[in-house]
Amino acid sequence: MTSPLISPTSEGRWTPRLWGTLLVLCAAMFLDALDVSMVGVALPSIGADLGLSTSALQWIVSGYILGYGGLLLLGGRAADLLGRRQVFLVALGVFAFASLLGGLVDSGPLLIASRFVKGLSAAFTAPAGLSIITTTFPEGPLRNRALAIYTTCGATGYSMGLVFSGLLTEASWRLTMLLPAPVALIALFAGMKLLPRTERERGKGGYDVPGAVLGTASMLLLVFTVVEAPEVGWGSVRTVLSFATVAVLLAAFVAVERRSPSPLVRLGVLRSGPQVRAQLGALTFVGSYIGFQFLVTLYMQQLLGWSALHTALAFLPAGALVALSATKVGAVIDRFGTARLMVLGFALMVTGYVLFLRIDLDPVYAAVILPTMLLVGSGFALTFPSLNVQATNGVDEHEQGMVSGLLNTSVQVGGAIFLAVVTAVVTANSPEGGNPSPQAVLDSYRPGLVVVTLVAFAGLLITLTGLRPRRGRPSSGPSVVVAKSTAQEAERVAVRD
Repeated sequence: MTSPLISPTSEGRWTPRLWGTLLVLCAAMFLDALDVSMVGVALPSIGADLGLSTSALQWIVSGYILGYGGLLLLGGRAADLLGRRQVFLVALGVFAFASLLGGLVDSGPLLIASRFVKGLSAAFTAPAGLSIITTTFPEGPLRNRALAIYTTCGATGYSMGLVFSGLLTEASWRLTMLLPAPVALIALFAGMKLLPRTERERGKGGYDVPGAVLGTASMLLLVFTVVEAPEVGWGSVRTVLSFATVAVLLAAFVAVERRSPSPLVRLGVLRSGPQVRAQLGALTFVGSYIGFQFLVTLYMQQLLGWSALHTALAFLPAGALVALSATKVGAVIDRFGTARLMVLGFALMVTGYVLFLRIDLDPVYAAVILPTMLLVGSGFALTFPSLNVQATNGVDEHEQGMVSGLLNTSVQVGGAIFLAVVTAVVTANSPEGGNPSPQAVLDSYRPGLVVVTLVAFAGLLITLTGLRPRRGRPSSGPSVVVAKSTAQEAERVAVRD
């Protein structure tokens, strides 16, 4: 329920407190994305200072992904059950503490542990923050504008993290770990004053403890298996058994959720076509972009010999385009609808990825790299806010945290899975021998870029199904609404089940 203290004015203008609330939530989203991108550039310095092996360095990144992706379902439902404001503030405080710890430790295992804790806290702040927006801003133009600003802050944080890491690592890698701490503390104190108080859900069914255990265990094991598969082998006994165990856990999770009076994830929400398209769109959208960013970073630094800062600046046009569009995308969604914008956004990204296949060992930035960055940035600006709007519209307040957790899980699992696939494809095509030629290395990257393009194309095909006209309705109107999760529908689902 929207707090009367921060409700929009009768003219639809936002009050100062409403702006302050949104800025606090945007700060948390910005920090989550910033933290993901900043650590990558600092890894060589961390390894040299702490004496860590390559496999140990991988877990500085993977530890964060494991905590984040594995606990998002639980984090989303906890926000509904325990109160969104409470969950958000506690998790943000943990994030600040873990950031401080990560910048001060002198041990590799402690650093990895701090990264896991940061990912765990982000798994609670992300769905709680998104559900605070969707329950504070009424559905329609006001919410669309807020979600556009919120999601583009995440994209801006990711882009700026690359730049900040290039600058800070020159002084000390510890600064990249410490930077989020003061920002998180400022956002925490501001949030204690500004965030609206929310009531806990008062369901009769109690807490879905078996579903929480099975859902969290299956997501943790899935992310862990995907992260480890390129190292131990996709066809190894360990990987196959891990995937089989994930399948068993997920089957048990679905069985429990179908019978639980208060499920962690109400499966009926996935009967909505727009909801399914939003979840699969997020999976393929983020999966393709993370794989692309990984390969482009390797290409620029290892083959072209660019510095970390030079590489970050090459990505800057895409991030700047996303940031500049933040306040405008909401109005575009209102006019054209999420379905059309997702199709257009995916089409722009596929075009950008195809253009990048022209790269060679002596590229002209303005003719090859810049057009790709502008196309990908435009696609990002249109697609990511539209995915968030489509996933959360038409869903009752008491399930906003659950849907937000689902969407963020799709984002994180998509990034982990497709990055692992791209890495495996590049490794399989890598030249043998200890001193391969630059051209041979570049040739090993191209199959990975093809995979990135195909993943984005799959997302385009999925979103195109949302343009099919419904029976009895013209296809020209905007489409942003998903099936409502009413109590009556829940009762019908329970009877059918």
